[in-house]
Amino acid sequence: MKRTPISTVLIANRGEIACRIIDSVQAAGLSAVAVYSDADADALFVSLADASVSLGGNTAAESYLDIQKIVQAAKRAGADAIHPGYGFLSENAQFAAACMDNQIRFIGPSAAAIALMGNKATAKDLMIKAGVPCVPGYQGAKQDNDTLRTEAIKLGFPVMVKAAAGGGGRGMRLVICEADLLDGIASARAEAVSAFGSEELILEKAILDSRHIEIQIAGDAHGNVIHLGERDCSAQRRHQKVIEECPSPFMSGELRARMGEAAVNAAIAVSYEGVGTVEFLVDQDQHFYFLEMNTRLQVEHPVTELVTDIDLVDWQLQIANGQPLPCGQQDISLDGHAIEVRIYAEDPRNGFMPQTGTVQLFEPYENVGVRIDHGIYSGCQVSPYYDAMLAKLICWGKDREEARSRLVRTLKETKILGLVTNKSFLLQLLAEPAFIQGEATTDFINSELLDRLEAVDRTQQLAVTAALLAQNGAAQPAWSNAEPMAVVETFLADGIETRCSSLAINGGFRVNLGARSMDVMINACEAGRISYSCDGVDREAAFYLKNDVISVDFGFDIVNATVTTYAPVSAKGALGSGLISASTDGLVVKVLVAVGESVIKGQTLVLIEAMKMEHRHVADVDGEVASINVEAGTQVKNRQLLVELSVVEANNESA
Repeated sequence: MKRTPISTVLIANRGEIACRIIDSVQAAGLSAVAVYSDADADALFVSLADASVSLGGNTAAESYLDIQKIVQAAKRAGADAIHPGYGFLSENAQFAAACMDNQIRFIGPSAAAIALMGNKATAKDLMIKAGVPCVPGYQGAKQDNDTLRTEAIKLGFPVMVKAAAGGGGRGMRLVICEADLLDGIASARAEAVSAFGSEELILEKAILDSRHIEIQIAGDAHGNVIHLGERDCSAQRRHQKVIEECPSPFMSGELRARMGEAAVNAAIAVSYEGVGTVEFLVDQDQHFYFLEMNTRLQVEHPVTELVTDIDLVDWQLQIANGQPLPCGQQDISLDGHAIEVRIYAEDPRNGFMPQTGTVQLFEPYENVGVRIDHGIYSGCQVSPYYDAMLAKLICWGKDREEARSRLVRTLKETKILGLVTNKSFLLQLLAEPAFIQGEATTDFINSELLDRLEAVDRTQQLAVTAALLAQNGAAQPAWSNAEPMAVVETFLADGIETRCSSLAINGGFRVNLGARSMDVMINACEAGRISYSCDGVDREAAFYLKNDVISVDFGFDIVNATVTTYAPVSAKGALGSGLISASTDGLVVKVLVAVGESVIKGQTLVLIEAMKMEHRHVADVDGEVASINVEAGTQVKNRQLLVELSVVEANNESA
């Protein structure tokens, strides 16, 4: 198929994926145009593009999800093609059709293919007809609760309730028993409407302890379709991927061939043109079932690129130009092993709550076999309006263990300070025996790992942090070597209150944390680096300190602390304060209580949406609602007071 060659590509996305696409577009000798919201005006991807167009607004709805704005931006910039990246409008059939209607090349499949695979119900029906194995389920038109209950009972519990129009783990609920079904349906529907504008649901038999395997496919305008091997995405939380690797340690060559053939058949069934992914669940007996088809570039595409030596974005550009695939199935081989982790601005010790703020220090680690895709820099802002992902770290090795070991070092040496991230959690996950042995399933993180987060001994890191605070005068007046001085410090370390006393002595500090005591010497402290000795062992760390906020990166762990002025906790305070504050910047979706209403501890009071996720804010005591300081539609800041409760006094046990 002969097409006019593309000359200028507008990237309808932001962050690291916009940077990634710009790199390949420019490498192909084409011009790259960025679009940006007001919140992203100073973002890295904007500066990397050859030209940029402001969309205005802050929220995704005001900017990156506004089809008309993006099409008009392409016209103003003279772009003859649009690359959607992933997320936002990447799988929006209306967007692909709007590009075609305006004589702008959409770098992706046809609007028809997107529409067919964008609805889980229709996609599943099509796959069944194409002979692709599917999970037993219900995807019928009748959506009333009674019908869904009847169908769930037929399937047998546990079942998955899924948004038909969903993706990215949103609008999904695992229901273990019939008693929880209606709550799961209501919750999935609410999130589906909020995220996708559709309340349609499907049901599937839950396949627990499974592997999540996806097959990378590519098809051209000449009818050629091939696959490029698999990616294992089994390490997940909240149905969202945490670690991806290629090849899968679970896969045999025979299984790879069968799943590859099924994925190709799925693509042929929709006349697929472009790069895409067919996702499957695989049980312990190596039976595989179609999950969904992503009609776009995947977040985890770099692991495939590293083991195949193929630039998938460049392939997208060639396919969009009407060129045939650069090679055939017989030419595809997997060399070595690649593993990817996603660094998020989130707090693993606080339910993975998204974080906002300033990246005070970003120092990516560079070495052979290391690739870091990111869209951040020291001093940039992380806003509450978009996804919390900051960077992807991808490492290649001649075998899986070399790739894993290289990734561990890359994580330790990459510095991101100024806000809480999941870096320590990723290091813990990579060190888990189940992951090292290639045995981690989709249930692994939720069932085994999360409970052990609090079990990690952080005494040394907390002691060094306390000493650094004391030496730099954040917690108390300047200390003196001449006269030993005891200081009581209270700070929040990753959301957990830490109390200690620091005694300045012999040029260092004796730090007491509960029953434990450690001697800390700060040997050197300059330019964001410290050399310290803890109980006679010398080490180094990176840090950021401003006023009463500190981040210390020990390589294997990060402490993010805020000095507080809290009074000693009273018996009443130990039960909870009754002061319910926002856990993150975000938008108030719903206030579920009224002034004067009685509530119990654990009851949900306010729902806040931040970074594409819904966060429940619950009562920390039994009490009565004394005041409500926000309403639905309010944009709130982290730690802003939402609700104040009049605390119900505990019974006096001595009475």
